[in-house]
Amino acid sequence: MSFDVDIVKAVKSERRRFELRVRFRTQARRSVIFGPSGAGKSLTLQVIAGLLRPDSGRVAFDSDVVFDGVAGIDVPARRRNFGYLFQDYALFPKLNVRQNIAFGLRSGLLNPSAQVGGEAVEQWLRAFELVEVAAQRPDELSGGQRQRTALARALVHSPRALLLDEPFSALDPALRQRTRNELDELLRRIDIPVMMITHDPEDLKWFGDESLYLCDGQIADRPALETWALTPTT
Repeated sequence: MSFDVDIVKAVKSERRRFELRVRFRTQARRSVIFGPSGAGKSLTLQVIAGLLRPDSGRVAFDSDVVFDGVAGIDVPARRRNFGYLFQDYALFPKLNVRQNIAFGLRSGLLNPSAQVGGEAVEQWLRAFELVEVAAQRPDELSGGQRQRTALARALVHSPRALLLDEPFSALDPALRQRTRNELDELLRRIDIPVMMITHDPEDLKWFGDESLYLCDGQIADRPALETWALTPTT
């Protein structure tokens, strides 16, 4: 598998103009884009996923072009068939675990029923050990259970790759280490290509078969991690 990305995206506000100019190609099973806050990591992942349209450039996965500004190609996010895990998991607070997972299969606006089932939903409930909490809502779950629910929702439609946006930033340090270990085990089990973004060098040790350092909107030379000062994510 390979991600082939060459994009330009300008973001403007009253006080700031930020330009993203990212170009890379990776064939690693697990790729990590890392760098300080404000570097453009989330913007890059959103462009790959189809949640944000670049001003120009090209995005391809395994030679399947999903965006090409010159050729006029812009495949909608749902048809790109990537699973996307949001930084805060973006679970629906009034839906139970079963409904949240099933939402990943729906194309309409109606919520799944509280007892929704189906082979795919049941498969991921079992795979991620969520059967016993299937009727619970997100505020009744542990941090690890919330992450597994969000992962199950991202995987229920059998995506060809998984995109992870700062998957541990919402967790306290103790839970972050435990959940990092859980995610590593889950990814080994399902064996799916992964692209993760992070501001934490520790994630590189676990998930960075290939790492790309993003700074000020561009891929740059990787700094020495032991001297890299961490900055809080925003």
